Amino acid sequence: MDPLSDMLRGIRSEGASFSQTSLRPPWTIRCAEGAPLTMITVVGGGASVLLEDGARLGVGAGDTALVRGPEPFRLVDDHAGTTSLVVGVYQVTRGRHERLLRTLPPTLVHREDIDDVTWLQPARQALAVQHEPGAQALIDRVLDLGLVCTLGCWFQERGMDAPAWYRGALDPVAGPALEGIHERPEAAWTVESLAARAKVSRAHFAKRFTEVMGQSPLVYLTDWRMETAEELLSESDASVAQVARAVGYGDAAAFSTAFRRRRGASPTAFRSRAAANGTAALH
Repeated sequence: MDPLSDMLRGIRSEGASFSQTSLRPPWTIRCAEGAPLTMITVVGGGASVLLEDGARLGVGAGDTALVRGPEPFRLVDDHAGTTSLVVGVYQVTRGRHERLLRTLPPTLVHREDIDDVTWLQPARQALAVQHEPGAQALIDRVLDLGLVCTLGCWFQERGMDAPAWYRGALDPVAGPALEGIHERPEAAWTVESLAARAKVSRAHFAKRFTEVMGQSPLVYLTDWRMETAEELLSESDASVAQVARAVGYGDAAAFSTAFRRRRGASPTAFRSRAAANGTAALH
């Protein structure tokens, strides 16, 4: 599994609001503060996204804008005729989702011909049955599809400006190793075993992986294990020992030491802090 698929696998909208609106000028929509992520796709006409800092991004038919929260923003009329928008608002994000979003700018626009926006047809079908049993689950999955399509295309367009883990997945040497790490972070990976997956020598693998990724294979492995551990500690009831095994540590004490060294807190303290932050967010 490549890193992008691994992080996208954790994206679940769960309860996101979703609507299609047709607007006649002049109009303005204020998107309130608090939502972690808003996705706007223009079906027809045009609009501008106005950010709190004064930046203005124009979007036309087929374009999708992703706006990271929690700052509010506005959508304003930017077309002489009727504008039709599909808007999805993510109310909650999770660990892998957050890690992925941190690699993005506060706002991005993916431009596409309207006929090429493949997820719009199931979106319209979801909207048509939004008051029927099971509709919310369908809407959530359609939003996930739209987000996956938008992000995948946007990263591809970035080329050398894409994150190292995205470029690394395309590399014939780093790619197989990244797939192994993300498929089985708990495995007893060594530089030798990762090089064997790439079918190159240990020396060549270590050099190439570091060139592409900006860090050594074992540093990347440890970082990803700690990221996975954070998610398990904050979003599951697994014990520290179970989390340790899930990320490749046979001994809970060794895991706790490594986690404290990387995160500045013990696994138990991190879990307590995450729970307190989650409780505070509800009030």
